[in-house]
Amino acid sequence: MRIISFNANGIRSAASKGFFDWLREQKADVTCIQETKAQEDQLTDPMFKPDRHHCFYKDATTKKGYSGVAIYSRREPDEVRTALGWAPFDDEGRYIEARFGNLSVVSFYIPSGSSGDLRQGFKFEVMDWLRPILDKWLNSGRDYVLCGDWNIVRSALDIRNWKSNQKNSGCLPAEREWLNGLCANAGSNDGAWVDTYRELNPEGQDYTWWSNRGAARAKDVGWRIDYQLVTPGLRQRLEACAIERERQFSDHAPYIVDYRN
Repeated sequence: MRIISFNANGIRSAASKGFFDWLREQKADVTCIQETKAQEDQLTDPMFKPDRHHCFYKDATTKKGYSGVAIYSRREPDEVRTALGWAPFDDEGRYIEARFGNLSVVSFYIPSGSSGDLRQGFKFEVMDWLRPILDKWLNSGRDYVLCGDWNIVRSALDIRNWKSNQKNSGCLPAEREWLNGLCANAGSNDGAWVDTYRELNPEGQDYTWWSNRGAARAKDVGWRIDYQLVTPGLRQRLEACAIERERQFSDHAPYIVDYRN
């Protein structure tokens, strides 16, 4: 089973850069997209339904052309959910979940706080509100794959300029403490969420996002903020992962994980 997570920073923009041609080559079972920046009725072109995928969207209702998440799947899900019960989060189009038997695949887009104190405050509210939901899922008996742009790094291994970003959103100590509090240590069996990349690459220093300024991508001055977190029962099914660096579809790179059947 192959699952891809990708922040498109505008799905129509990513399409114009060849994303869907690349996606066809990947033979992914499920693809989770964040920041579609479109309304579903703007995505009627056949290119947005590659290889007869089942396509599901949760658009932002607060303003058009903002946020938005999607799931594309080869198999039709048993159920699709698009709300967690808190309007400030749900209405920004930040969550969609597809259920296949006992497996849930979620496309998440956690807010960024980089635009200022107001949005950083909202980000902290989201984190506090999400924690019990994530704890409930962890202990539900279901298998979960949480894909998405979490807008938080975990450690110095996940960001090129560690020291200079300690006061910047995405690398704040309180953010890292929250995310690390969710995640298991690589190779451990402590019953927490498993960071698939870190499990497969305990000392890896790869990134999934680069600023558009200062030739950051060319210099590989990046951040690892796109994840697939899984419930402990999926740990033994992790086979391989990859970050698509060669093709540039947005300021993020697609993150690919292969799971044993």
